[in-house]
Amino acid sequence: MNEKGWRFVGNERKYIDMVMKSGFGASESGSMNEQLEKKFAELHNKKFAISANSGTSTLHMALEAFGVGAGDEVIIPALTVAMPGFAIWQCGATPVFADVLKDTFLIDPNDVKQKITSKTKAIMPVHMYGNMCDMDSIMKIAKLNQLFVLEDCAESLYASNDRGEKAGTIGDVGSWSFENSKHLSTGDGGIVATDNEKLATTMRQFGGVGFKNITAKTGKVRISRDEFQDPKYERHNILAYNYRLPELCAAVGLAQCERVEFFVKLRETIGNQYLEVMTDSNLFIPQKTQDGFRNTYWTFPTRFLGNEYNISWYDFRKKYVENGGDGIYSAHQTVNNEPCFKNSKLGYGDVPVAESLQKELMLFTTNQKDENDRSIQINALQKTIQFFK
Repeated sequence: MNEKGWRFVGNERKYIDMVMKSGFGASESGSMNEQLEKKFAELHNKKFAISANSGTSTLHMALEAFGVGAGDEVIIPALTVAMPGFAIWQCGATPVFADVLKDTFLIDPNDVKQKITSKTKAIMPVHMYGNMCDMDSIMKIAKLNQLFVLEDCAESLYASNDRGEKAGTIGDVGSWSFENSKHLSTGDGGIVATDNEKLATTMRQFGGVGFKNITAKTGKVRISRDEFQDPKYERHNILAYNYRLPELCAAVGLAQCERVEFFVKLRETIGNQYLEVMTDSNLFIPQKTQDGFRNTYWTFPTRFLGNEYNISWYDFRKKYVENGGDGIYSAHQTVNNEPCFKNSKLGYGDVPVAESLQKELMLFTTNQKDENDRSIQINALQKTIQFFK
């Protein structure tokens, strides 16, 4: 197997072949999308799951199902990727930027309270880096203010709280990404899950070109051939997008779901190894995981305090790479400081903690395939810390 293909050695090829042999038609056991959706829903104990072509599309689908539109506001953390903001903009609404907590790097519920206005329609907590937000506080705020809650779990598959509740299963809708760097990958893609049949139907129709036959459970549109081929037949009952996930991608996703614990535990293993090494160094303050919570380490995030010792972020990264490390990613610019939002004056909200953290954060890779690859990263980190000691 090609070095980069180690993640796809389960049933991926078998299921792709099944799709090809069926001519992209539904097999006896149902389409690959339906099988993927059923499997994913079961993994999260949800009634409905709807696949899509990206995790950004799923956010848009969910916000549309909430009725978010022009004049509405949706609260998101500033320390995240731009896509939550894009989805709000796609609805014609306004993103409101909430600050984050300095220890967990996740959305600050107290700041969310301060950012609620009469225009607020929803809260979108983003579970970042593998860690889970304080959903108890978020849900209390949402209930008090009658707001929808959309959990963005793109980076935190299988993260859970101290009651074992998985990320994405607490709010009205959970959203995940299958982009290539995520815990599970279909090359690109996404999925949403919910227990609300009305929301599920709306999301599936909105992402399925508005076919009226689409339901919460299935994206099938040709229920009766005679009816579908009738010139009087009316197909589309809403204006919609085509966000459907290709069957080949769904085939890969189904196989990936069969090995979800394997993929998650790989990342948890190296995350814990990074944590052990950094515990004895004054250069780092890793992301805090609350007691009893599960962090699935899509990446390993830590504050880098090198400036206090005249060690620059860039110098540490350069030496780490020289020592054999994969490289160290920075956090994305806070959403409010991305040029597309800043220059267009789209969104508002002061976020001093998020802006300060963004400059300090180092994100270490966690997608190593085995102990040998993990040891390369850990040794590089140990050597680099020792060099600057």
